[in-house]
Amino acid sequence: MGCAHGKCCGHRSESSACDSEEFQEVGQFSVHGKRVLTERSIECAPVPSHKFRLEYSVLTQRGYYPDSPDKENQDSFSIRTQVQGNPNLHFFGVFDGHGQLGTQCSNFVRDRLVDILADNPRLLDDPFNEYSSAFVRTNHELHDSEIDDTMSGTTAITVLVVGDKLLVANVGDSRAVIAHKVGNRIIAEDLSSDQTPFRRDEYERVKLCGARVLSVDQVEGLKDPDIQAWGDEESEGSDPPRLWVQNGMYPGTAFTRSIGDSTAERIGVIADPEVSMVQLTPDHVFFIVASDGVFEFLSSQAVVNMVASYPDPRDACAAIAGESYKRWLEHENRTDDITIIIVHFKDLGNAGANAARTASLRMGRGSSNSSFTTASEMYRSMRSEISDFETYQRTVSNNRSPAIVVPSPSRSPQS
Repeated sequence: MGCAHGKCCGHRSESSACDSEEFQEVGQFSVHGKRVLTERSIECAPVPSHKFRLEYSVLTQRGYYPDSPDKENQDSFSIRTQVQGNPNLHFFGVFDGHGQLGTQCSNFVRDRLVDILADNPRLLDDPFNEYSSAFVRTNHELHDSEIDDTMSGTTAITVLVVGDKLLVANVGDSRAVIAHKVGNRIIAEDLSSDQTPFRRDEYERVKLCGARVLSVDQVEGLKDPDIQAWGDEESEGSDPPRLWVQNGMYPGTAFTRSIGDSTAERIGVIADPEVSMVQLTPDHVFFIVASDGVFEFLSSQAVVNMVASYPDPRDACAAIAGESYKRWLEHENRTDDITIIIVHFKDLGNAGANAARTASLRMGRGSSNSSFTTASEMYRSMRSEISDFETYQRTVSNNRSPAIVVPSPSRSPQS
């Protein structure tokens, strides 16, 4: 399978090729004097079932840490085309590690999550539950690994392209955003919702699990802990509400869901993702998957406007990284790590002109609050992707040597 994980996978030419499943060589250039990584070519993944293609580029940049000059880039990313050998199934994910072993945590999740999805023959039968289960299983495996995730972990924002649909799963405060045309405007629509204590539902959930929710100033006694004057996420980014154990000044997470973080797990930080599905239409232009280093000081609409200003997603990635870096230094003496994936839809008009439908399923531990009608429609639609895939296989079989026929997905029960 084609897979890129935030590092060079080999030396390739600069041309774009839709039949390539692997990334081209990672190149380096400067943004505001900082060395960054980006792909030298625009990559392409066709979606034959609906006769359109994805063109994408990615950039990852280590943050500026004057007090920790040797700190690693804790972000990682994964892009895998033709998941399960299915030409209509493509995965995009960004993982933002944190804590002393954040790099190891994000790399572990980067590798295991997509592998678990790829090895699951039931994925398209019950995508909401199987996608969620993959996150939970990855979390358990990280706990059982040699990585000490007591005070380290990672967020995870992922998009699975399934034919003409996007399946989005998220834990943490990184973000996926889709752009769609409305008249002469390009409008940003969040595909995920940041899971932080700013959200009343998440605040109440972690409080019930025993978390204290206070800003650093409140914990340190500089502000009244009984007054919740946090404002909103945009205005109070410098001292947000965080989660603390009772009678202790740890772990201090500013998010309410993640993978890893076994200490924070005891006070309500869970690995169960929120999963949603979007039906693509010809009005959709592109989507973005990015770490919170991008969105800390830039709104989703501002990022979409920047992408829309550049015909080449490589230039858009560089511009967003540069602007994010600039905004960080206007507010603080450091920056966060920054990772951006931009995916353009090409010839999406071929996919049909159905009205956009977004079916959201918020999946907390032990919850089952799904719409039966929406889920049933979605399951039938996902099953049609398998039929399309099997038709594609028969076409390949009739026109190519058997040696290069894409293997059929396993039908045996998952162990």
